[in-house]
Amino acid sequence: MNDYWTGEAPWVHHLEEGARCSSFLLPPLGTSYVAWLDGAEMCDEQGLFEQMSVRLRFPVYFGWNWNALSDCLRDMKWAPADHYLIVIERSAHMLQEYPEDRETLLRILNTAGRCWGHGIGQPGTSFNALLL
Repeated sequence: MNDYWTGEAPWVHHLEEGARCSSFLLPPLGTSYVAWLDGAEMCDEQGLFEQMSVRLRFPVYFGWNWNALSDCLRDMKWAPADHYLIVIERSAHMLQEYPEDRETLLRILNTAGRCWGHGIGQPGTSFNALLL
């Protein structure tokens, strides 16, 4: 059984449909920030940025591009927490017709997890993405 609340790799988890309830663990002590996104609403860049912006409550200065997404995911100062989890339901639909963009998103999520998990001068914070 995986623990989705660590600062260690892997930071992006793919879960099979039947494993949804049995594999999910409750967060450890501390503050947790969980954002639920709908992959079916993330069919293209615009939909993806909209889901991320709304569900993660990005600040108004979010730039609606890949670099801005990466910056916001590695910052999150508007939502301070000890643990972050992004849950993307129906993830098979997410950027389904744009495989390069999908790879870019997964790379950004992985980088954010690594950055949070390896805090400089402080213990790492867990930041994980769970694709359902």
